[in-house]
Order: sequence, then C-alpha cells, then structure tokens
Amino acid sequence: MPIPNVVRLLRAKFQSLNRAGFVRSVGVLVGGTAFAQAITILVLPLLTRLYTPLDFSLLAVFASILSIISVAACLRLEIAIPLPESDEDAANLLAVALCFCSAAATVTALVVWWVPTQIAALIGQPALSPYVWLLPLGVWLASGYAAVQYWSTRKKRFGAIAKTRMTQAIGGAGTQVGLGLAQLTPFGLLLGQIISSGAGLVGLGCNALREDRFSIRKISWAGMCQMLRRYDRFPKYSTFEAFANSASAQLPVIIIAASSVGPEAGYLMLAMRAMAVPMGLIGSAVSQVYLSRAPEELRAGRLANFTTQIIGGLGRSGIGPLVFAGIVSPVAFPLIFGSEWLRAGELVAWMTPWFVLQFLASPVSMTLHVTGNQRTALNLQLLGLALRVGAVGIAGWWVPAHVVEIYAISGFLFYALYLNVVALLSGIKGRDLYTALRESFWIILVWGAAGAAVVSVPTAVKLWA
Repeated sequence: MPIPNVVRLLRAKFQSLNRAGFVRSVGVLVGGTAFAQAITILVLPLLTRLYTPLDFSLLAVFASILSIISVAACLRLEIAIPLPESDEDAANLLAVALCFCSAAATVTALVVWWVPTQIAALIGQPALSPYVWLLPLGVWLASGYAAVQYWSTRKKRFGAIAKTRMTQAIGGAGTQVGLGLAQLTPFGLLLGQIISSGAGLVGLGCNALREDRFSIRKISWAGMCQMLRRYDRFPKYSTFEAFANSASAQLPVIIIAASSVGPEAGYLMLAMRAMAVPMGLIGSAVSQVYLSRAPEELRAGRLANFTTQIIGGLGRSGIGPLVFAGIVSPVAFPLIFGSEWLRAGELVAWMTPWFVLQFLASPVSMTLHVTGNQRTALNLQLLGLALRVGAVGIAGWWVPAHVVEIYAISGFLFYALYLNVVALLSGIKGRDLYTALRESFWIILVWGAAGAAVVSVPTAVKLWA
C-alpha cells in the first residue's frame, strides 16, 4: 500500500477513536497517572537513602501478601460492574462487591490478631511481625477502592479517577518520606504502600453518593442476590483466576525473600517499582478505558479490530521507553539511587522482555471476561502460577544466586502465552497483530540506539581521559 494511503488510513482510525472519546479519556487518565508516576519516581532516590535494602525487602513481602489477598477480596465482582445495561443492576453489583471486601478484611484482621508471630515466621520474615496489623486495613482500602473505581469507570468519570491517583501518589510518597525522616523504618514504607493503593476510596465513594443517588437508592437485598446469581461465573472462575495471577507474580517474591541471602527481594522491589513508571503511565489508563468500551465493541462485532488498534498503539507508545530503561538501568541505578543499588539496575535489564509483553497484554486482558471466557482465564492463570512459582522454587534449590533471573524468564514466557490467548479469543488474526506491532519497529530502534549511546558515554569518557 502506498505510504500516503497508509497515513490517511492511520489518521482516519485516530479520528474515529477521538470522535468516540477514547483518546480524550485516555488522555485524562494518562495525565493523572503521569503526575502520580512522576511523584513516585522523584521520591525513589530519597527513599533509597532513608530506607535500607532490607527495609525494601520487608516492603516487598508485605506488598505481595497485600496484593494476593486484596485482588480476590471482592470475589472479582468489581470487574463485572461496567457490564450490566442498567445502572440499578450495576449499583447492586457494587454493593455486593463492597460487602465481600469488608468480609475479607474482617477475616484477615481475625487471622493477624490470632497468630501474628506465626505468620511472620511462616514467610521467613520475623521482622514483619510488629506490622502485620496493617494488612486488614490495606485489604479493605485497596479492594474497596477497586470496586468504586470500576463504578467510576462505568460512569466514565475518568477525571475523578485521575484525581484519586494523584491523591494516592502524594499521600503515599509524603508518608514514606515523612516517616523515613523521622526514622520510623520500615513502618513508613508499609503505611505509605497502603495509602498509595487505597487512599482514593473515600473520594470516589463520596462522588458516587453525590452523583448517583437515584441508582444507589435502588440497592436492595433481592437485587444484590439476583446480581450475584447472574454474575456467579466471576466468583466461580475469576476469583481463582485473579488469585492465581497475583500469586504467580507475588509468591515468587516471598520465596525469594525467604530463601535468598541478603536483601535480594529489596533489589527486586526497587527494580519493579522503577519499571512500573513507564508501564503505569499508559498501560493502566488504557486498561480502564478499554474495559469501558470493550462490551460495546463486542456487541457491535468490532472487538477484534478495536483490540488490534489498542495493542498497536501500546507498541508504538510504550515498548521504546521500556527498552531504553532496560539498557541504561545498570549504569543509571547506582548514580540515581546510590551505589548499593547496582544489583537492582541489573535486574531491570533482565526483566525488560517480561515487562514489554506484560505491557502489551495486561491492558487488553479483560477481553477474556468481556467475551465470557472466565474458565479459560482461570486455566491460563493456574498455568502461570505453576510455571512461575515452580521455576523460582527449582531455581532457589539449584541456582539460588540467579533465582531472580529465572523469575524474569518465567514472566516473559507467561505473558507471551497470555498475549496469544487474548488475540485468539478476541478474534485477532495473526497477520493483523504482526502488522500492528511492526509499525513500532523503527520507534523501538531509535529508543534502543539512544540507550546504547547513553551507556557508551562513561566508557568513552574513560578512554578519552
């Protein structure tokens, strides 16, 4: 196809998305996420000097446990909130999700009150024992925020979501810096983690109460039971899928912390947090807006084309910065975060292929739920859990010095499989996916060359001297 025709075709696609409000919605969320990620990355060099790698190891374990519990606390009914046609049904789903998340937080509180020391000993982190009481609060805030966020997604209140992300970033970073300066370590890191994951619950909840009074008044016990029966496939399949997904990413971190000599989990935590900046800037925003549009596109028979456009856009906008970060991180991390964090920079380089595929697959992963393939999603996540935890467990036994590298490779293999399953179930043809990603080749090449140039500067300076 001649180049002018290609340009016109791409312009027409962009204008079509823009008329539908997609680009505008993504822009709002990207703006809020960009601010939040900027705060996160700006305070990291300060945090690495206020807290030790061992403190970050405790944070890694705490955040992993919190993620595993909170992701399944609503029984995944929160992701069904955008699906019903009527707001009354969606409001009843929201109420059910909030009830289940409150129950999960209560059960967590009873467990940590009963056996706090045993929990810390079980995961090989006795220093975490004084802080396990934070878990129930974190579970309730994080899972409750997820539920009201999906309600806001349904109502297309992306500005309100963006505002809460900024609030979370400021509150979490301010808490971690302030308590770090007061030498309340590692408590400051843990409390800041809770605030950064759930501080927007009150804001979005009040917004819903103010703007959606009519729908919320329709909440009833009968309506809640009806919605629970209608969407019972989410508790049956998606809960275990989400648990397996979270466990496949987080259990290896706990195993690494328990089996490694030294603060290897702390280095891993910093590496993952630094890489989350370019991923979260666009990926999470696209994910929210994709879910708000995907049911409509499915009903109109356009889901395959819509998903292909999203994956292609992700490839053009995000893979290049991830490649650049992976190349320069071994040189940049000691300069930015301190010389003791060199190992974290090396881990970023290893994890870059994993994060590239995760960046492409995660924003469109809701395809499996929108198309009613909850059982497939569950089986896929169980396979990922077996692959990643098994790989880390074997590596911890045979090659403990390289257990994180094996973890990175297992993540790459899992998300390669995940992306192929998403393409298959959304009806994307292989050649169409290849064409969409091929357009990003030259962009990636430029970013890679820039990274190589940055890395070569210190060597060139030494040779010149």
